[in-house]
Amino acid sequence: MFYSSTRSPDSHYIRPARRGKHKIFIGMAPGVGKTYKMLEEAHQLKQEGIDVVIGILETHGRKETALKAEVLEVIARKSIIKENIKLQEMDTEAILERSPQLVLIDELAHTNIPGSEREKRYQDVEEILASGIDVYSTVNIQHLESLNDLVARITGIVVRERIPDRVLDEADEVVVIDVTPETLEERLLEGKIYAADKIEQSLENFFQRRNLIALRELALREVADTVEEEANTSITTGQVYNIHERVLVCVSIYPNSLQLLRRGARLANYMNAPLYTVFVADTERFLTKQESLHIDTCEKLCREFGGEFLHVKSSNVPKEIAQVAATHHITQIVIGESQQPKWKRFIKGSFTQRLMDLIRDKKIDLHIIATEK
Repeated sequence: MFYSSTRSPDSHYIRPARRGKHKIFIGMAPGVGKTYKMLEEAHQLKQEGIDVVIGILETHGRKETALKAEVLEVIARKSIIKENIKLQEMDTEAILERSPQLVLIDELAHTNIPGSEREKRYQDVEEILASGIDVYSTVNIQHLESLNDLVARITGIVVRERIPDRVLDEADEVVVIDVTPETLEERLLEGKIYAADKIEQSLENFFQRRNLIALRELALREVADTVEEEANTSITTGQVYNIHERVLVCVSIYPNSLQLLRRGARLANYMNAPLYTVFVADTERFLTKQESLHIDTCEKLCREFGGEFLHVKSSNVPKEIAQVAATHHITQIVIGESQQPKWKRFIKGSFTQRLMDLIRDKKIDLHIIATEK
């Protein structure tokens, strides 16, 4: 919950000396119900005595959304004359002067009219938060800066209005509003998202089924990443929570390392998981030129697969691999069948067994791949 105190409409509210809290409602596409859900929660808070206002709301002609907003106070938009045309924008200064406990701000990625005090709406939100006012806002996943190229590849559309990833990272709460692609298509056909003349064009472009499936996964994964990071930074028990799969391939100076890397990359691809590769250089010996070239080849192949290559030094290889796995929250480790001579395994113990002992309580799966000697 954002609030622990209530006030009557006529009482004098003293702004607490803190930064406002930011809750973002995120979805895969227009029409999933972000704004409606934001309004629903605002109604509940208003009934509890919280001073709620609408800073800006874009209904896009959706009757249900407009009806939901009717009983809430709306801060009037400011008018801006641009090339003899009267345009309207959210009035940030009026919101600051009104100083509510909570303000609702739609379409976080919106670009303000040229000449406005701030270029982007998210910058207005940061100004409001800095004054101690809490904000509920909405945004679609395709507006996230780091996903811009990926979204363009998926949809064929370059999204011009974007927000930095840090806006999502710094939010106090991120809620994904999720519906199935089938439900969204039904809403579109029923005229609940766009006017009738735009429906066919939307279905042929942005609202294609394959686009919606991919965007939905992006939205769900983004929020899952945020939840996992919050869990791992807030826990005090030392336990780490892994929501996503993460694959670690352990390469060595042996030629079978390339085979392991390809196998690990396929595993990561099946699981839609990040790929990591680690080479642990033994501190007790130097690599030959041929061995160094082989490790360079492994690193190049790892990067071609979109993975991250880790080159570390240690005289205790299993211990170092276990440490890398813990640091990067690995859930799957890929190793090759032991190449150690029998006498060395007898003296030092099996490499595989030593690694298994170290990761036994970490909920990590170990894949031992049989390769050519």
